[in-house]
Amino acid sequence: MKKIYYPMLALATGIAFTSCEDKLDIPQKASVTINSFYENDEDCEQALASAYEGFELYTESRGNGEGPGIYTPAKVLANHPGDDVNYGGGMYGDHEFGGTVDEFRFQHTPEAIDYHYKFLYFSIYKDNLILDNFKEPKTDFQKQAVAEARVLRAYNFFLLACYWGQPPLIDHIIGTDVLPTNSEMTQKQYFEWVAQQCEQALNDLQERKSTEDKEGAYRVTKGFANALIGKAYMFAGQFDKAKEALKKVIDSGKYALVPSDQFANLFHVEGDGCPEKIFEVNFKYNKATDWWGGVGIHSTWMESNAFNWRAGNFATNPNKKYCGIDGWGSIGIPEWYGEAFHENDGNSPRFKATLMHIDDAVYATSGIKDMEYQDPALNNMSLEEKQKSDKIGIKDPVNGLYGQSFYLPFKIIMRGSDCNDGGQYGDNGRLNNVIVMRYAEVLLNYAECCLRTGDAGEAKKYVNMIQERAGSKTVSDVVDLDVLKKEKSFELWFEGCRYQDIMRWVTLDNSTYDQECLTHLKNQGSAVPHLYDKVFRKPKASDENIVWEHGDEANSRFYITHTHEAKDAGFEVGWQEKCRLFPYPETVISNNPNLKQNPGWK
Repeated sequence: MKKIYYPMLALATGIAFTSCEDKLDIPQKASVTINSFYENDEDCEQALASAYEGFELYTESRGNGEGPGIYTPAKVLANHPGDDVNYGGGMYGDHEFGGTVDEFRFQHTPEAIDYHYKFLYFSIYKDNLILDNFKEPKTDFQKQAVAEARVLRAYNFFLLACYWGQPPLIDHIIGTDVLPTNSEMTQKQYFEWVAQQCEQALNDLQERKSTEDKEGAYRVTKGFANALIGKAYMFAGQFDKAKEALKKVIDSGKYALVPSDQFANLFHVEGDGCPEKIFEVNFKYNKATDWWGGVGIHSTWMESNAFNWRAGNFATNPNKKYCGIDGWGSIGIPEWYGEAFHENDGNSPRFKATLMHIDDAVYATSGIKDMEYQDPALNNMSLEEKQKSDKIGIKDPVNGLYGQSFYLPFKIIMRGSDCNDGGQYGDNGRLNNVIVMRYAEVLLNYAECCLRTGDAGEAKKYVNMIQERAGSKTVSDVVDLDVLKKEKSFELWFEGCRYQDIMRWVTLDNSTYDQECLTHLKNQGSAVPHLYDKVFRKPKASDENIVWEHGDEANSRFYITHTHEAKDAGFEVGWQEKCRLFPYPETVISNNPNLKQNPGWK
């Protein structure tokens, strides 16, 4: 698809983008008026390409290139509030764009909330251009383009409803003088509207050709529309309707779980467009352009630096050979989560693709390809030598690895192949696609709907399917909601589902499991783990709550202590009732007196 280039866009009241001029700078057509542009299939194709580009921006760091940007705001906002992610980095105060969200110590506008809110509406603006200008599509392609734009818009509004409850429903192009107000729909009605929009689009969408059809994973199809219908109805509490839509995805035969030995590839360039991908953001770039003009705009810029392990705090970076780039360690794993996951899975392919024990990382014993040291002398040491060597290990005696427990995040660590073609563009732009929906989530959502409609046998079938593919040591004989919830937490770690699900489950069920999740959220920031290495730092008398990796000092090299810098600085930390919904950004509220702030926020 060709791309449409718009003139400078103005932000109306903080949310709605609209043209400042009535001219469009279109390659091959020079300067044309808006009124003479939206006429034929070629125009429609370019407008659709622009809509996909606008959708792509919600995953990126710099959006349209304006402002300083942060690193992957969509992933930060989708995952940091969850109880299965810690705020990491070099120390307290590093990577605050994630820290404030993770520990719930923001007042109104951390960057992740500000950027994500605005660029969801930017994407909606691009969708509305198609929906407004092709209200009466004349060809099959125009009908398809309108349908795809409608579903893209519906997904954007799904996220807005999840995070903000009743955000403005901007379903057409508005002017800079329009000051929209909160939607009159409840959050539940918002989800129903999302599902209905996708239903309206279904007949004009293409179906993925087969499980091998990569292009069918890169654009909106009937499969993604039905998956979103199912998810939206599930969030609305209409489980019968959700179950029906999700089963259509399953019965289509266009999607499949990849084998266990390919699970890890799902999150790297090798898994782009694979049978399990229902829809993903396709990062395409022009190799003829420079970094800033092309690749940097079409990548999750600096994600690799932010998410990879904190290389500078190791004596020797244990994953340098694997990923090719040193990292800053902004993502941590809570102690409870690593232990619960390993207890459930053992050393399953899924577990090993998601987390890595500090011993396996430092001693290079994971068995994962290229997870060894670049220096052969280090690899040639015996295990006993490695366990005492000061040439490897965590050398930082002040912070150790801040926010980390005995299990390090591995699923999100960049491979060299994720970065670029042969080092052509440098190594700080991650170019593998970003998953929006994969088949495993559909199966787990379907299983939940089955449980809620009294069909436990059908639910067990699909939960077992996920467990067996994972290679988990736990394959459940009986499946209930708690089993389903735990399984989903292990399968979909850092895929943007956890916090949304916890908020939904606490409202629906308020089970013991749900309350445990809420307790984890309430404790975020109260006791931050630091992972230390006794070769470089012996425990101190002032250390709080020392935990040794293997139960005692004699059999352990690594240990955890805990701090609470944010509390010491006077911040309120941890989840509160008002956090069920995020605050509208301060800049939006200050520019638009018609928009009512969410309860509890200033």
